[in-house]
Amino acid sequence: MTGTLPNFQTVHIIGAGLAGSEAAWQVAERGVRVILHEMRPTRTTEAHRTDGLAELVCSNSFRSDDAANNAVGLLHAEMRKLGSLIMRAADANQVPAGGALAVDREGFSAAVTKALQEHPRIEISRGEVADLPPADWANVIVATGPLTSAALSDAVRKLTDEDALAFFDAIAPIVHKDTIDMSVAWFQSRYDKAGPGGSGADYINCPMTEEQYGVFVDALLAGEKTEFHEWEANTPYFDGCLPIEVMASRGRETLRYGPMKPIGLTNPHNPTVKPYAIVQLRQDNKLGTLYNMVGFQTKLKYGAQQRIFRTIPGLENAEFARLGGLHRNTFLNSPKLLDGQLRLRAQKRLRFAGQMTGCEGYVESASIGLIAGLYAAADARGQTLAAPPATTALGALLGHITGGHIETIEPGSRSFQPMNINFGLFPPLATAPTKKPDGTRLRGNEKTVAKKQAISARALADLDRWIAGHLQIPVAA
Repeated sequence: MTGTLPNFQTVHIIGAGLAGSEAAWQVAERGVRVILHEMRPTRTTEAHRTDGLAELVCSNSFRSDDAANNAVGLLHAEMRKLGSLIMRAADANQVPAGGALAVDREGFSAAVTKALQEHPRIEISRGEVADLPPADWANVIVATGPLTSAALSDAVRKLTDEDALAFFDAIAPIVHKDTIDMSVAWFQSRYDKAGPGGSGADYINCPMTEEQYGVFVDALLAGEKTEFHEWEANTPYFDGCLPIEVMASRGRETLRYGPMKPIGLTNPHNPTVKPYAIVQLRQDNKLGTLYNMVGFQTKLKYGAQQRIFRTIPGLENAEFARLGGLHRNTFLNSPKLLDGQLRLRAQKRLRFAGQMTGCEGYVESASIGLIAGLYAAADARGQTLAAPPATTALGALLGHITGGHIETIEPGSRSFQPMNINFGLFPPLATAPTKKPDGTRLRGNEKTVAKKQAISARALADLDRWIAGHLQIPVAA
């Protein structure tokens, strides 16, 4: 549609991470003016390094891109159907990563920043919003993420009379590829699986013998760690992003069943001997000059990191472009504080999005920004938007955040925790598949695979119907 649009209510979005950036794009694409507030570089955080929008501060992976068999891959597909800016930028800046969608982090941020800066209905305002937004901001999305400033966190806490929950998130080190000893390490994806932009040999693998593994675990446990402030001491970790040394403390074999599992890989330098454990590194930039240590988020001090990680075969002479770190994440008790449209029950002009709502992961955060943007745009246009079906990945994740949580401990206690998208959040199939296309019966793991594929097919079909029935909103050219 071309021509002059009605003077719709402006939407203010606080925070230009993945969720805020996606929300701004969705609102503006529906003909509504946006002011996107980002405090960097006026005020920075302990985890960010640039002033770019949608900066990736942890991994560069968006995880699996398999829409038929993986819940996060399904979420990718749904977001693409909804015109996601985050997915468009990720697809344009992908780097090889086996079955995963990983991105060149600088190129990705630059693409998002450029798209938002050039959009005619988006104004980017640099500066901190350190308190509750002004009363004349009638339509606001707060997407300040897990690194929400203390001032804004305190303002929300006072408004809701509810303490924000918190956990620690850790960052994995990044290694210069040309300092990795490839006479010891080798390229291979687990089970030789090729993903988007990949070849099936997308990870660098460093093998360990049983003796080397034992020495490594001992060093992790003994290594000097970052000390906690008194107020941080009882903050729980999110289990999906535990520091490597915390995983090691849960049992000497824990790492061998987690990020250092040796399955699906064969060492071409010594093919007859199966490694006891394997450290994998994944490409981190488009040039292929940097690789991050998969699953090696850590709170070890810098000196301990360099000393211990250089005991890994192939990394004896490794030079680190970035060492691991630790930052504090906060999130809301969303089922209690937010309504079904992500609005704060205590003040409905405020809508929340991203990790601070209790989702975990880049894609999940961006997807909640996407739906928050759709809701805010509908409000600005004086329209009502039905929730996405619970059978979709987007609807299942939204349902977990806004009401799908079940209290499992004594009344009044908060057991709500951050969640990645997973098939456990979806409603069960009316009838689980029992037969293959050729009519023969499914057996063993075939049933699980067929069930996931059926859930995914149902989700995409239901999302198409939802888009056709509820999102036919004219968009300005």
